[in-house]
Amino acid sequence: MRVDQVGSLLRPAKLKSAFASHRKGLIPEETLRQAQDEAVRDVVFNQQAHQLPIITDGEFRRAHFMESFGEVAGMELWKAKVADTIRALDDAESAAAGETKRGTDPTLHTRRPVTERLRLKHNRPLEEFQLAQRIAASPVKVTLIETDRICQGYDADASRAIYPSKGDFLADVIAVEREMVKGLADAGCRYIQMDGPSFTRYVDPASLEVMRSLGEDPEKSLDRAIEADNAVIAGFPEVTFGMHLCRGNRQSMWHREGAYDAIAEVLFNGLNHQRLLLEYDTERAGSFESLRFVPRDKIVVLGLITTKVGSVEKADDLKRRIDEAARYLPLKQLALSPQCGFSSDIRGNRITEDDQWRKLDVMLETAAQVWG
Repeated sequence: MRVDQVGSLLRPAKLKSAFASHRKGLIPEETLRQAQDEAVRDVVFNQQAHQLPIITDGEFRRAHFMESFGEVAGMELWKAKVADTIRALDDAESAAAGETKRGTDPTLHTRRPVTERLRLKHNRPLEEFQLAQRIAASPVKVTLIETDRICQGYDADASRAIYPSKGDFLADVIAVEREMVKGLADAGCRYIQMDGPSFTRYVDPASLEVMRSLGEDPEKSLDRAIEADNAVIAGFPEVTFGMHLCRGNRQSMWHREGAYDAIAEVLFNGLNHQRLLLEYDTERAGSFESLRFVPRDKIVVLGLITTKVGSVEKADDLKRRIDEAARYLPLKQLALSPQCGFSSDIRGNRITEDDQWRKLDVMLETAAQVWG
């Protein structure tokens, strides 16, 4: 598969209105679900009309991408604070249409204790897959938040009565994620993407400073994150797993910067995921040189198409960049995608739906010219 998409798509105005009305108590849960179902059907049909070979539900049941782990007992304070912080930051920050800027990473403000041992209450990603699968004629992919991002929001000191160590907490995170993956695999899902924006904190100077100020050893944390993510996907040979890395994507803003070089050898060789979806739409990602560390059994999906601004890339420019990447990794190991989702939270990036579809079309056009 020479094209891909990261997962989230711009929510239509009617769906945004339903979310807002439900939050204010103006409509019941059933009415919100009906609006979600209708929006998912429409977006699946639109993807098929544009001949996308892999379909998502647009993450239309979620207010933001991390809600794949939102219905887990013990994580109620984390879920509520993440939502409150994102709303507060969105009220204070936004990039104007046609521009992008550095924003505040919400996860730096959301460390919260657990309220009980983790337990999966409801496998929302499975529900998302089942609805999209019933509608779609093409394969459906599902996205899950990866373990390190969850651990970033965990207040270990305030949770000692429940989890004596961070390792005990991480073990239960892995167990819950494996339960989600098993449910998806048993239902026939053959492509699961883990969203790993936390990996770029290991190359961002400001994030590294915060980590060290909290007594965290970045090198040990990176090794632990890779080991945990591999544990989540172990033993599902029928499923293709992807890992998506980006530098932030809220309201057309970004949160981190730095080339992959410092972690490339450890990360690209350490992860057992078959597809690496890497952000490469700006100079913040550095050069393609780090791709020389990618082993021969992995596909790198080049995130060359920005979701942050509406101007649509040209196929010739994208082909030139693919040629540059092919100097370090054979063309047969490359694919093309947007750099991130179009709507990491419900508000979405500051572009239009027409921009979104035209960007996906140029992706398909470019891939056809490069790979046939």
